[in-house]
Amino acid sequence: MDRLQCMRVLIKVAELESFAEAARQLHMSPPSVTRAVAFLETAVGARLFVRSTRSTKLTGPGRLYVEDCRRILAEIEEADAAASGSHATPSGILTVTAPVLFGQYHVMPIVTDFLGQHQSVVGQVLLFDRIVNLIEEGIDVAVRIGHLPHSSYNAIKVGAVRQVICGAPSYFASHGIPKTPGDLANHTIIATTNSSAPVDWRFGQGGKSAVGLHPRLHCNTVDASISAALNGWGLTRVLSYQIAKPVADSLLMTVLDEFEDETLPIHVIHPEGRRVSAKTRAFVDFAVEALRSNSALHGR
Repeated sequence: MDRLQCMRVLIKVAELESFAEAARQLHMSPPSVTRAVAFLETAVGARLFVRSTRSTKLTGPGRLYVEDCRRILAEIEEADAAASGSHATPSGILTVTAPVLFGQYHVMPIVTDFLGQHQSVVGQVLLFDRIVNLIEEGIDVAVRIGHLPHSSYNAIKVGAVRQVICGAPSYFASHGIPKTPGDLANHTIIATTNSSAPVDWRFGQGGKSAVGLHPRLHCNTVDASISAALNGWGLTRVLSYQIAKPVADSLLMTVLDEFEDETLPIHVIHPEGRRVSAKTRAFVDFAVEALRSNSALHGR
């Protein structure tokens, strides 16, 4: 059997956790999908899936083998693209991910400007407030906020943001301005969490000191917390870029700036490889220049 095709089948079954659904999407018969996986299991001498009437899950060796298959197929695609000359001109589908609000405010304009300059590229933007696996989810470029764990990704720092405490001028007129983190215990707090439990807001270099707070309002999105703060209801903690416009328009003001924790870096990252496609290379260069020139993304 064609081993590379069997690898493609294996990856699809792993993604869908279903032999039948993989067969449907690949336009193959279910027995053909089963034979392809069985061929690989015989070739590697290990069971790749645990199957039951309700689920199809990868085994430990299966997970490792699927990762290797993805890498092998990606390298073959890169080699084919290099040979055909497609590495010279940006083309194809470019998939970019970023945090939700950061993506809306800062990444979307970059993507649309880039697409305007490269007519052979189709953009796909995925905005999540969670870390996604670039390889497993087929993502070309990611923008991430925060300190990065060690990985094989290529990371380029483009700026930094601060964690700030903010409220509306009308709130401060009625309740006063906190002078120290401890004063927050006497203020109405809006927390962005999925829990109604007390929260700790950390301050100082490395977040060495913490203040335990009992929020009056818990919101599961940053937008909702900012909306409540804009209405003069209380104080919330967000990233500086998320309220740059309301602050510039004097609708919100920040407090306790001198007690802030260290800034959080912003990176543009992409998977490393022997060859980087023209679309990825061109977009990374474009995005890095645009983000570095954005004055709102430099910590202060």
